Amino acid sequence: MLAASRIVISLPERRRESLEQAYRSAAAAKRRRTLLIGAGLVVGIVASGYAGEVNIERFVTGLPRFTSYISDIIPILRWPTLGADLSEWFWGWRKWLGLLLDTLLIAYLGTLFGALGAFALSFLASANLVRSRWLRISVRRYLELCRTVPEIVYALIFVFAFGLGPLPGVIAIAIHTMGALGKLFAEVVENIDMKPVEGATACGASWLEAVRYAVLPQVLPGFASYALLRFEINVRGASVLGFVGAGGIGKELMASIRQFYYGDVSAILLIVIATVIVIDMLTETLRHRLIGSMEKP
Repeated sequence: MLAASRIVISLPERRRESLEQAYRSAAAAKRRRTLLIGAGLVVGIVASGYAGEVNIERFVTGLPRFTSYISDIIPILRWPTLGADLSEWFWGWRKWLGLLLDTLLIAYLGTLFGALGAFALSFLASANLVRSRWLRISVRRYLELCRTVPEIVYALIFVFAFGLGPLPGVIAIAIHTMGALGKLFAEVVENIDMKPVEGATACGASWLEAVRYAVLPQVLPGFASYALLRFEINVRGASVLGFVGAGGIGKELMASIRQFYYGDVSAILLIVIATVIVIDMLTETLRHRLIGSMEKP
């Protein structure tokens, strides 16, 4: 430390001034970048607000109506008659649980079919496994198309084609899931250790054999973890798809909202929220176990 201090102190005046000037220039450039980024964020927020026709006054005046609606959908529970009040509140729980089961099945099948499609396409979209640039680009653009269109838009199209029911919801979730998981799976494949692949290829293995024996053991835990996370997301998505007639509990929720059945709205929402919380806890536990198995040597 003392030697370094002597070296700094003994620097020539001209050298010291040049270093200070370089430091000031670097600091000024960093401040300019920060200001430019801040200005860009402000411009983006203002432009988004203008394009979205955001009205602060209407937002402020609408807040009381929002809180009033929340208070309206929550029934009054009295301790002496708590059991009767709860029975009246959740009077349709058998029907709602049946519709919730439909929602879970829609999310499950959509996730399953979407994950299978993403599994097959992810290897073709990986730069470290496929040498054909045009093939990779074609597969990646297709996956982008699948995940760019919102699920509810797909559901509207398939409701028009196949009619009301769970089928449009399953297809909509499967297509969107394939696009989303395909990108994630491809990134997992591109981050593998290529030495086993090179060894398998050197021993005469075909492309499919190299994927089967050198790639799959490395990527399967990551694939399963992402698929579980997507299933949790799809449960919420399947609840919304019922708004357009794609089956599940969302249809009953929309009917209750339209008919001003306030108690039914809050009861259905609580059932959905509780279900999502349970699924989140279960999938989180499974994902952590899978990630832990990946980290083990």
